[in-house]
Amino acid sequence: MTEEKTEGEKLGEKLGFKIKNTWETAEDADLEAAEAFARRYKAFLNAGKTERELTEQTAARLREAGFADIEDALRAPEALGPGAKVYQNIHGKALNFAVLGKRPLAEGAVIVGAHLDSPRIDLKTNPVYEDTEFALFDTHYYGGIKKWQWLTVPLALHGVIFGKDGEKKTIRVGEDEDDPVFVITDLLPHLSRDYDDKKITEYITGEELDILAGSRPYKDEKAADKVKLNLLRILNEKYGITEADFAGAEIEAVPAQKARDVGFDRSMIGAYGHDDKCCAFASIEAVLDIARRAEAPQKAVVCALTDKEEIGSMGNTGAEARNFEDFIAFLLAKNGAKAVGGGFSGDIELRRALGNSAMLSSDVNAAFDPNFAPVFDKKTCSYLGKGIAISKYTGSRGKYGGSDANAEFLHKVLAILDKNGVRWQFGNLGKVDKGGGGTIALHFARLGIEVLDCGIPVLSMHSPFEVISKIDLWTTYQGYLAFLQDV
Repeated sequence: MTEEKTEGEKLGEKLGFKIKNTWETAEDADLEAAEAFARRYKAFLNAGKTERELTEQTAARLREAGFADIEDALRAPEALGPGAKVYQNIHGKALNFAVLGKRPLAEGAVIVGAHLDSPRIDLKTNPVYEDTEFALFDTHYYGGIKKWQWLTVPLALHGVIFGKDGEKKTIRVGEDEDDPVFVITDLLPHLSRDYDDKKITEYITGEELDILAGSRPYKDEKAADKVKLNLLRILNEKYGITEADFAGAEIEAVPAQKARDVGFDRSMIGAYGHDDKCCAFASIEAVLDIARRAEAPQKAVVCALTDKEEIGSMGNTGAEARNFEDFIAFLLAKNGAKAVGGGFSGDIELRRALGNSAMLSSDVNAAFDPNFAPVFDKKTCSYLGKGIAISKYTGSRGKYGGSDANAEFLHKVLAILDKNGVRWQFGNLGKVDKGGGGTIALHFARLGIEVLDCGIPVLSMHSPFEVISKIDLWTTYQGYLAFLQDV
């Protein structure tokens, strides 16, 4: 016999908010869909560990789905009408793409935005040198890493380099089973007493993060730096390049392992680059789902995938650049902007379009880690397995350098999630004054767009092997889709 609830229990259920584990509440069909979605995501990660590779991979998918390049659309004589699908490839490192809606673009768009770059180690512009008959690559780390975590990790090299003939050579070594890998060495514990007494942040410096690349000398008694020379010979034979060609190269060292299931229950995914490729994948899939529909959406649906977020969103491929603003201007120009809203100029229509738009800044958050409990506020942090994490504000030490969503917009988004049965949770990044962080949100808010940060909780963020929950990945995709179709 079921015991009747007390008045206090009933009132608690009515007035309180309890975050439940999504694994427990999800239907069997959703669990199966989440597993299938996770498999596709792992393939997405394995095929694209860098922003260049993900841009190329996604652009190919967009073309297959009927998206036209913005340059071709601008040259075409006809206007872009409802349901038109357009993308913009930004220097091979970032993307904007859109499905135009039935309502005028000046009334605003609904947007999801993520970043494609992840913390890593880059080769310097003159990287090859020899020391005690080892060939090494001199490096500079990219983004916020704990340097010691990258020691003894098998690394792959990805990127591009141009030969003297001007041909672009693509580098991708260390991913196939028969490929060699590369490594930054560590000191054996028998000799590390002086190092062990250092602060962990001083254990190894950025200048010491050099990658072991070879040890076999070129056979010539009179040649200098024979191991370096042999490495340059191999690179020249394989790619047709010389040492001078590294000056203009972009070569990134990333962990060589593939995405793997984590745990006996296979509930989690471990991989390099979840930040922010998991939110990028969920965003891409949500927009493509809308693009496949026979009927055009009410408002234009847009996805912005940026570069350089891990170093401040600077540069002409980062969110600080005017690429997104220009993309909306291009769409307006091909969408009869001057004929909308009483004949305003194209610039006025652009300002109206941006000011009337709403966006989810799709970025990860720090998941509670019981091994490091003191830095988390258990009441407001995010947890693995409990759904999409909502972050009203970002920044650090007084919310400095972050974005803070309007209460009205936050209420609107939460109402959409509740209406569509999407599990959500709080997502503050640690206790006050313990740290913090930012996303691309503030750069889009600068344009007048309503922006809210929300995404997937991550364990071991910025490490070579981050961990997320499969059910959070699925729930976040559902949340993005609900937002795009209901705003």
